[in-house]
Amino acid sequence: MPIPTEVVGSLPRPTYLQEAYANYDAGKIQREDLVKAQDKAVEDSLKRMQETGSPLITDGEQRASSFATYPITDTLAGTGLADGLAGDGQYFAIFDDGHHRQLPRLTNGPFRYKNYAYENLKLSLPFAKGHPVKQAVIAPSMLYLLYPLNGSVEGYPKEEFVKDLINECEKDIRGCFAAGAQRVSIDFTEGRLASKNDARNPWTGANLLQTFIDLNNAVLARFTAAERTNIGVHTCPGGDCDSVHSHEVDYHSLLPSLFQINAGYFLIQLASESDKEKVYKEIGRTIRQDAQGVKQVAFVGVTNPLDPRVETVEEVAEALVKAAESIPKDQLGATDDCGFSPFSIDVKPKHGSPDFARDVAFQKIANRVKGVKLASEKLGI
Repeated sequence: MPIPTEVVGSLPRPTYLQEAYANYDAGKIQREDLVKAQDKAVEDSLKRMQETGSPLITDGEQRASSFATYPITDTLAGTGLADGLAGDGQYFAIFDDGHHRQLPRLTNGPFRYKNYAYENLKLSLPFAKGHPVKQAVIAPSMLYLLYPLNGSVEGYPKEEFVKDLINECEKDIRGCFAAGAQRVSIDFTEGRLASKNDARNPWTGANLLQTFIDLNNAVLARFTAAERTNIGVHTCPGGDCDSVHSHEVDYHSLLPSLFQINAGYFLIQLASESDKEKVYKEIGRTIRQDAQGVKQVAFVGVTNPLDPRVETVEEVAEALVKAAESIPKDQLGATDDCGFSPFSIDVKPKHGSPDFARDVAFQKIANRVKGVKLASEKLGI
């Protein structure tokens, strides 16, 4: 069986869609106008991803406010914010270029998703024309940050919030499978950020990594081993506006804990890592053959969505052959470092425009698919 490969999730939103979001926030267009723009972007995303030869395709999260906030707000600017939330929560991340992304703050319970990933999937599936699809969902650990870091919500203890959060995350994943997704990956970019200890962003110094691991496992415990084979976890140091939030955090602070998560596979940023071989070796040492009935697979990043240069087929193959020296071949896969635009409003400054970045994304995916085939031939698998 050749090396498996799949995309993380998001694609750059075309300029016309980003403009539609802005106009919707400003009250210049109606909801149906925004949906029309989303449909157009979804149809193009699925068609072009199918043309890359990718075994699984995705709508690129064109309908989502962001990878993190789709359950709680209709747009990134906060239009349609869910009940029980205020807009003045803690930062999710402060990026290296100085910009930040902020989460809402929970004001009362019970916590419920306003939007589910499977609802967006159902709207997009007709455009897939029968091609196998995957869906990304947000980790419970990200939404855990909606609850005040220090303090409480009157009448809604954190313990009750956590129970509701786990239930909602399970519902989201099950809904994606029921809608037709073959694979579901959980976005866990906060994993590496949890060890940054950034004084400007207090939660990053609150030793939350194990709490995050336990939360994710509480959701996965609701699924059988057979189901968890097709549930993955994605980790990266961020990827927004062509910038990162935790690239300087050594992978050693995350990787031993990451594989405690009882998921079937992991999508791991590596193409942009300076010392890839060190990380390959640590993955090989710590990935589990048996995670409560599931053999874990490490999908290593072989393309960098933040860099407009397109990796060659040969470069992709070379990276995988090198990774196979440390990671068992039957536990090796290939992916992109990150979603290509996790937030719906992203001008992709290093690329010059989101439309050019979109073209580059499909070229990178196509070369990844071809590079995987070449590496599989070289490795005899």
